[in-house]
Amino acid sequence: MHDLAYFRANFDAIAARLATRANAPSLEGFRDLDARRRAAIAETEELKARRNAESQQIAKLRREGVDTSAQQAEVRALGERIAVLDEQVKAIEEEFRTLLAGIPNLPHESVPVGRSADDNVEIRRWGAPPEFDFPPQAHWDLGPRLGILDLERAAKVTGARFAVYWGLGARLERALINFMLDIHTQEHGYTEVLPPFLVNSASLFGTGQLPKFAEDLFKCENHDFWLAPTAEVPVTNLYREEVLDAGALPISLCAYTPCFRSEAGSYGRDVRGIIRQHQFQKVELVKFTRPDQSYDQLERLTADAESILERLGLPFRRVALCTGDLGFSSAKTYDLEVWLPGQDGYKEISSCSNFEAFQARRANIRCKAGKGKAEPVHTLNGSGLAIGRTWVAIVENYQRRDGSVVVPEALRPYVNAEEITPRGQLR
Repeated sequence: MHDLAYFRANFDAIAARLATRANAPSLEGFRDLDARRRAAIAETEELKARRNAESQQIAKLRREGVDTSAQQAEVRALGERIAVLDEQVKAIEEEFRTLLAGIPNLPHESVPVGRSADDNVEIRRWGAPPEFDFPPQAHWDLGPRLGILDLERAAKVTGARFAVYWGLGARLERALINFMLDIHTQEHGYTEVLPPFLVNSASLFGTGQLPKFAEDLFKCENHDFWLAPTAEVPVTNLYREEVLDAGALPISLCAYTPCFRSEAGSYGRDVRGIIRQHQFQKVELVKFTRPDQSYDQLERLTADAESILERLGLPFRRVALCTGDLGFSSAKTYDLEVWLPGQDGYKEISSCSNFEAFQARRANIRCKAGKGKAEPVHTLNGSGLAIGRTWVAIVENYQRRDGSVVVPEALRPYVNAEEITPRGQLR
């Protein structure tokens, strides 16, 4: 959510910056709405001044014994007109709030300008893609042959874009969750939290999913409960409607949750395998910071997510999203893309974003230092990492000619194995 006073005062500059986004929002009518609001307020103030003056005159005349019936009728008429104008101002303010709720965040000045993902800028690469002396297989072939991934039975139980993990596939998924949480809590300074997996509408509004992206979500019938699309939603809203001690910031939290998304509008994209699922697991990193520290914290959060890939020996690259590919609530985002040999390319495995005060205004999360004025905090989050895509990256990057998969060394204490054989057995 934007600050209304700042929006009014910097309208042209804001409009120009928003125009660099994909599907730039229309601001048509904003100035007309603002002019109507200002006119209603000005008329209200003028009428209130007249009413006060008339009331004082009536009081004076009544002390002199003069009949003031006509003047009193005029004051009543003024009061009725003021009441109408007050309601008009309230209605316009509500229109403003609705309008602002649908306007995306402003891209930070460091975000490259571009029209689409083709204009994203690669920042760096880590690790070289593995070289195979055989054609590498995709995980949708490897997984079933290993006996660790079953998409057909998942479709029978639920539908398309769901997965069943068997044996070592399930253990690998669980191992990745524990591995990531341990690294982030024991080495990166995050506090683990296990939030509810159901969230209410206020929480989804706070982080920017509602009202604009309702079709991407799953809602529980007859309840104000939605399945969380990411731990960002419940964890960020832990501090909704609160004032935090600025001296205690940054607050760094991490959480494991299953995530649920309808993937509306993504039909035809990543239809094979488990890259794009309706249900998937993720470890999320969330930070609450002072405004002056948020971009330093974005670099730290991104590096924390990268360290998981480095420890697992998975080649990746960091990409700065351009204005045309930026998410609705984000002011700046880095995507981490992991190399997938079976698909001969890089695929997003984490998005690390600084939302500045955008989410905090929507959720009313503020910080205060001493007796100073409370101000919105800055919120950040990023996947640390998406579990299913990390599972895919391990299976594809560590595959061998005989169809077995080597377990990355850092993960072996969690899996209690060095490899997964074609029959899904440990060795």
